[in-house]
Amino acid sequence: MPYTTEDGGRLNNFAQEPKVYKATPPTAAQKRNYILYSIVALALIGGLIYVAYSASNVG
Repeated sequence: MPYTTEDGGRLNNFAQEPKVYKATPPTAAQKRNYILYSIVALALIGGLIYVAYSASNVG
């Protein structure tokens, strides 16, 4: 376990903080992929709802 040393020589066993970095904005290709993935996801969810509705009205 990593320890940090305070002024005066006392040891603390607090977690070390991760390095901070700036997020980069998505590229045009990533934005396009997000749109395509959302369309596919909506089509799958719509299909599942259709199957569930059709199966519930069989009888």
